[in-house]
Amino acid sequence: MTADIALYLGQNALTLGAIYTLLALALVLVFSVTRVIFVPQGEIMTFGALSLVELHAGQVPKLVWVIFFLAFVAAGADALAELRAGRSRLLRNLAGNLAWPAAALVLCLVLPLQQIGYPAQIALALFVSGAMGPLIYRLAFQPVAHASVLTLLLLAVALHVAMTSLGLFLFGPEGSGLPAFSDGSFTLGGLPVSNQTLWIWGSAAILAAALFLFFRYSLFGKALRATSISRNGAQLVGISPSFAGKLAFTLATIIGAGSGILIATTTVIAYDSGFVISLKGFVAAIVGGLVAYPVAALGALLVGFIESFASFWASPYKDAIVFALIIPVLIWRSVGTPHGEEEE
Repeated sequence: MTADIALYLGQNALTLGAIYTLLALALVLVFSVTRVIFVPQGEIMTFGALSLVELHAGQVPKLVWVIFFLAFVAAGADALAELRAGRSRLLRNLAGNLAWPAAALVLCLVLPLQQIGYPAQIALALFVSGAMGPLIYRLAFQPVAHASVLTLLLLAVALHVAMTSLGLFLFGPEGSGLPAFSDGSFTLGGLPVSNQTLWIWGSAAILAAALFLFFRYSLFGKALRATSISRNGAQLVGISPSFAGKLAFTLATIIGAGSGILIATTTVIAYDSGFVISLKGFVAAIVGGLVAYPVAALGALLVGFIESFASFWASPYKDAIVFALIIPVLIWRSVGTPHGEEEE
């Protein structure tokens, strides 16, 4: 291996690590707040990217109709729960569940999608995809929020299978790509670096910093931190567990959709492309114990370097090598971490 090859592999490792950092942070966020290992994160990636492909072609994303339908289902479920509790707040439930999906649908129908420009199309794709987060939590996980982690994991796997089939129905079997945010490249240390690579690095760094500031200084971020420490304690001081779960899923969905868009600017992405990529983000999250954000980010960089250099030395086995990393990490955590009963 020459120095030039090592530099190229290092650049690729940083790019992969930036993507895996975003996914790992999203997975840690969801698990720490709701105890859900969000297996469908890969489908969120592909839905966001392929919805932007449709927007870029001037088409209304088919996903927005699915979200609007799910919003009506969620409104009906909330109305039924209110009636059983002896209350009736139908208009409030409809407004709470339908406001975001309705706004996304109206924007997609009214705006001249091909003329609004690429940045606005990206923002609209994130807006549409983000509406999935609270609906997924409300319909799939909130009814069983107090179930065991294993039950929640099985439910997440079932949701992954259902969303994969939905992705095939919505977007078809063919893969698609997205244009880079900006063209061109420059030379750094004798190595060509594309402008899109800088976009990926910068996006990951800015989002990680934004999450840090959100959790440290914002009221909502502090509420999520309190819920991740103790759900019962947070509820005692007035923090709604359902609100915290919806907020965590919303943030994770936006992060996942953004990750998918970044990936689609560098390669072709299909309806089933996200699962393996999200698994590598899961390996990085496991390094952080699914609770530590900085360690998860470092784990993502480690996964990126291992995958990049493994692609040079043993390309057919690079994925197996990355996934095998989880074994010593789990052994180390099992030996070094005291065991305790799961919080009720």
